Amino acid sequence: MKEYAFIHEHGKIPDVLRAVPFLGSFNDDQLNDVLNASSYIKCDPGDTIIEDGAIDSRIYILLSGSVSIRKGDKIYAKIDGLGEIFGELAVINEDRRSASVIATEETVCIAVDQKFLQDIQPREEHPAFYAALYEFIARTTAARLKNTSMRLAQLEMQLNKLKGSSSDKKKSLKSPLVKRDVGKKLVNSKPKLPVIKRKVAPAKTKRAKALR
Repeated sequence: MKEYAFIHEHGKIPDVLRAVPFLGSFNDDQLNDVLNASSYIKCDPGDTIIEDGAIDSRIYILLSGSVSIRKGDKIYAKIDGLGEIFGELAVINEDRRSASVIATEETVCIAVDQKFLQDIQPREEHPAFYAALYEFIARTTAARLKNTSMRLAQLEMQLNKLKGSSSDKKKSLKSPLVKRDVGKKLVNSKPKLPVIKRKVAPAKTKRAKALR
């Protein structure tokens, strides 16, 4: 990853930057201050732009390429749109980064150091500037939460479909005909008691009595 100071002629903003929604939130004077507090970053695939657990106060604007947001080996999101921002929560809090951001291809982005920005644009003296900044970050966060909610709803529907198809298969395996056949076999399979044949003694004849 290579990083350069972003140098531009005051008052002359490149057209590609004017097309970025985040930068479009500021007027020309404010935008010049933002760019003066920025760095130009070129990344190769696999380069780590933001490291999980690191202290980093910068906001990043994607100009080309794509990045993935990861926690360990798990990928949570991919960002590949021109002008999309990431790392914006550094403006709201100064905690350590909660995930890593890694370039998935050749990537170019601008890193805005918001701490340096506060030095040249103190919050107390430039409330309009920070109002525009926070408004954009709030809209970006709301849009991402909406997309996440929609994705979760889709996953829930897919899970319910899988559960439904699984229960249908279980029902098809339990056929009522099988139960009736088993019942008949149980009824017809009563144990047969052995038949005991008794020997009947022959009747004594009158002649046998006479001989006695």
